[in-house]
Amino acid sequence: MRYVIGIVRIFVGVLFVISGFIKLNDPVGFSFKLEEYFSQGVLDLPVFMPYALAISIFVVIVEVLLGIMLILGIKVKFTVWSLLGMIVFFTFLTFYSAYFNKVTDCGCFGDAIKLTPWESFTKDVVLLLLILLLFFGQKYITPLFRPFLTKIILIASFLFSVGYVYYVLNHLPVIDFRPYEIGKNIEDGMNVPEGAPKAIFEYAWKFNVNGEEKIIVTNGDYPAVDGEFIGVETEEIQKGYEPPVHDFTIEQEGEDYAKALLQEPKLVAIIAYDLRKTNESVFGEIKEVTDKAMQNGYKVIGMSASGPDQTKALTEQYKLNFDFYFTDETTLKTIVRSNPGVMVLEKGTIVQKVHYNDLDDLKFE
Repeated sequence: MRYVIGIVRIFVGVLFVISGFIKLNDPVGFSFKLEEYFSQGVLDLPVFMPYALAISIFVVIVEVLLGIMLILGIKVKFTVWSLLGMIVFFTFLTFYSAYFNKVTDCGCFGDAIKLTPWESFTKDVVLLLLILLLFFGQKYITPLFRPFLTKIILIASFLFSVGYVYYVLNHLPVIDFRPYEIGKNIEDGMNVPEGAPKAIFEYAWKFNVNGEEKIIVTNGDYPAVDGEFIGVETEEIQKGYEPPVHDFTIEQEGEDYAKALLQEPKLVAIIAYDLRKTNESVFGEIKEVTDKAMQNGYKVIGMSASGPDQTKALTEQYKLNFDFYFTDETTLKTIVRSNPGVMVLEKGTIVQKVHYNDLDDLKFE
């Protein structure tokens, strides 16, 4: 039993550290996922939405530290109880998401590993069983190192976590797991490879045949039935391939200019997903940066999900020399974890991407 608990302890601890570190690398992304959970129609807890980022930072640091404490074998009762409480809550959350189809990706491993709601729930059930095993085998969890060394490791882990999250909040994630990382081509990301699996749908056709309701199931073809058609219900029984980049448009007055703009040899995109939440104080510097880019032959555009009244007011206030286009808010949040942020492209390939704190790092050649 001692060996079993030892293996489970290391496995669970490492899993919590990895899961926590991935979210620590992108706390803003995890906060967007929490906002989904808090929103109307999911958990109906909008009161917590303004605090989503603070909650995300707290949760991921605690997740990392609990994993390390389990591996080190310290404060065993507190650690195991905390892990049990956390996994019970997450198991409820993933079951709720899966059963009611509310949130399609739990965000357990950020953008590094995408899990469906049912896969997330299954993962949490397995973890729950393993943590219950640790709960009943607490006496076999003993410290790995001497108290002094253990304390040093724990303090260092805490300071590293706080310092790391502070850095990524004021710059960008160190590791970019999203399809818009530097070096990726957006058009290539939208392509569906040849032979990729297609979605399969099942259609349940309802007919009135001689006064009786009859249901005929097909994969799309209208059935040859001598009766009165009542209705049809559609169910997706197999998901098709979804390209990494989807829902990507750059619209203006209802027309999509994405294809043309992605052919530009020199394109600078100022991305501000919501101008009500953007850091307006940096748009003076944005003005200087974009003017310099234009002098060097770059085409400059703005991309936002805000309405034309807001973009016009901002443009006039800071005398910006570029037009704003509309792009889906979720897409913009995925592209860059900064509001505003800057992305530089060469024929659709991302060559630079910076937080508004790093505008000085931009190079226009």
